[in-house]
Amino acid sequence: MTRAISTRTLIGAGALLFSACTASVCAAYPDKPIKLIVTFVPGGGADLLARYLAKELSASLKQVVVVENKPGAGGLIGIDAGLAAAPDGYTLTLISSSYTVNPSLYKLKFDPVTGITPIVQASSGPLLIVTPPNFPARTVPELIALAKAKPGDINYASSGLGSIIHLATERFSSMAGIRMTHIPYKGGGNAQTDLMAGQVGVYFAATASALPHVASGKMRAIAVTTPNRIAALPQVPTVAESGLPGYDATLWYGLIGPKGMPQDIVDRLNKEVNLILKTEGAKEKLLADGAEPAGGTPAQFRDTIQKEIGVWGAIVKKLDIKPE
Repeated sequence: MTRAISTRTLIGAGALLFSACTASVCAAYPDKPIKLIVTFVPGGGADLLARYLAKELSASLKQVVVVENKPGAGGLIGIDAGLAAAPDGYTLTLISSSYTVNPSLYKLKFDPVTGITPIVQASSGPLLIVTPPNFPARTVPELIALAKAKPGDINYASSGLGSIIHLATERFSSMAGIRMTHIPYKGGGNAQTDLMAGQVGVYFAATASALPHVASGKMRAIAVTTPNRIAALPQVPTVAESGLPGYDATLWYGLIGPKGMPQDIVDRLNKEVNLILKTEGAKEKLLADGAEPAGGTPAQFRDTIQKEIGVWGAIVKKLDIKPE
């Protein structure tokens, strides 16, 4: 009898262990390379942050994190690919605040709040309004005056239709009472290349990718889009103090995974990224790039996504922006 009970006990304990192991994909996670999808082309702000996080996570997780660029459709091509993967923690997607614009412009294949697994918000910062160095307008008031004198003549670049850059520029134009011509690209890297070549006149750039070109004189910064100036360019004014009070557009990045990821894997990834963001190295890098570390819980990131879907949805409706 004692032997029978002991056997049943051992079998029961083994079953519980097996259940716990399969539910968490075992404690060995990660035991193979992790893919991090970036929804824009190489060279832009999203790509630069993704490669930094991949490097740091590779060290902390002791497993290679590989960045894969999948640009197009305002980031939806990469997002769809990431969400179609198995929810096992081996395929992650870096999204930007552009993600919260997409539901107002596209018919999505998934629910943007409940159809994903939020992991962590990584950073937050302004966009930087940049022009070619020989562009005739050197300030926001001069840009507005030039656009009013020549409606539609100024071409502005974006990282894609429905991107946060597209919406931020259209909101700026609406508040300023001007009209510029939209030239969408597949990502920030291509947009900046054409800006520096003089093919377009204005771009609301991610600070991380634009700052080196501003420092080298290949482009000129005329304003930042958040209420406060940034330490990396303290001489550059905000849009609000340049004549458009109340204007504000924030660019953030964060990690998500497919719906249904095991909670212990989500918690592990959230913990590792939060630890990275608290290091002096991360703080110095992000501040030098004109951004700030974000961090926080998966629930807080979900709340941010849900809130901004409402904010940008109202702006899309007000400005009557439609897919081109």
